[in-house]
Amino acid sequence: MTTFDLIVRLAVALGIGLLVGLERGWQSRDEEGGRRAAGFRTFALSGLLGGAAAVLGSLTDPVVLGFVFVGYLAVFAAFHWIEARAEQNFSVTGVVAGGLTFVLGAIAVLGDVLLAGAAAVAMTLLLALREQLHRWVASLTWQEIRAVLTLLAMSFLLLPILPRQPVDPWGVLNLFDIWLYAILIAAISFGGYVAVRVFGDRLGVLMAALAGGLASSTAVTVTLARLGKEHPASARLLAAGILVAGVVMAARVGIVAVAIHPALLGVLGPPLVALGLVLAIGAAALLLTAGAGTRQSPRLEITNPLALATALRLAAFIALVIVAAELAHRFVGAGAVLAVAAVSGIADVDAVTVSMAGQAGGAVGTATASLAILVAVAVNTLSKAVIAATAGGRTIGMLVGGVSLAALLAAGLSWIFLA
Repeated sequence: MTTFDLIVRLAVALGIGLLVGLERGWQSRDEEGGRRAAGFRTFALSGLLGGAAAVLGSLTDPVVLGFVFVGYLAVFAAFHWIEARAEQNFSVTGVVAGGLTFVLGAIAVLGDVLLAGAAAVAMTLLLALREQLHRWVASLTWQEIRAVLTLLAMSFLLLPILPRQPVDPWGVLNLFDIWLYAILIAAISFGGYVAVRVFGDRLGVLMAALAGGLASSTAVTVTLARLGKEHPASARLLAAGILVAGVVMAARVGIVAVAIHPALLGVLGPPLVALGLVLAIGAAALLLTAGAGTRQSPRLEITNPLALATALRLAAFIALVIVAAELAHRFVGAGAVLAVAAVSGIADVDAVTVSMAGQAGGAVGTATASLAILVAVAVNTLSKAVIAATAGGRTIGMLVGGVSLAALLAAGLSWIFLA
């Protein structure tokens, strides 16, 4: 390591300390100088001390770094203990942050600079979002927390022992992949579920539509359509929310499909982008022309996607679609695969996305798999337009249906152009 490289790494170690110290100093900005155990300068020096101790250890003996860290942590903890006794505030976050700042400073010198910087940014975000994280935890119920813990246990305990070879006579049911896909879909959906639980009732229709689209765009459609019957003056605003949920659904399908089989990007990307773009333009136009009717926040009835029963049902549905598509392709042909995708798309587009993306590199083929996914998306989009008309009335049905048909036309033209 040259002298210049060493200077750069020490500068990064100092920068890590400055970043954390900026957040810590801002949090304690109202306290008098000398009345807090650690602030901006202390954390900045902690990062630099970790880097300097790493240099000293590399020049002498690596044990030196350990001794310096233990001594630093002891002094740091002692001052925090004195402060805690005086203020009756027994949070250990400051001590952990100080120790981690020292360690990241050492990593910046001895290891990967980018890794140390990324970890420092993550730590600073966790520290800065203290109040928001506490509110988020407080808003969750024990049943939701238990569902997360149960699924994590099932994932880390069950997933490693599941067979990675097909277990069915047709050679398509890989239990490891199916459960992994179910976890992926459930985790994405849970992000939307949590966002609805935390923000939905406070930030209005659009936030509920964005967050709910990650969890269930169908649930968003049902909720907003029902609200439209109660508040006809807000038909345009609520129809815009339904279309926004459709945009999120299209993005989710693309991300999941490409994550499973990257070769689908070139085929699926343009139609899904065209679909989402037209839906987004339609939603924006409706928002701009929306009247001054109610803007009350909807209460979305979305079941917890990380509940074990929900995850098992999703995994079973994925397995069913995989087997049905394989048998249809084997005994009837590619047209039957599209029929299976269309029927499945009425209820759920995720299972079709996962099953087709998983089989895209096999017998089904990329072209058939991508077309099946698009068929499922098209059917699901049309089914939500029907739901909007049935549950919300003629106005919302016409608004959602008209924009949805235009979006499907754009997606179809994009697909034909590519073909």
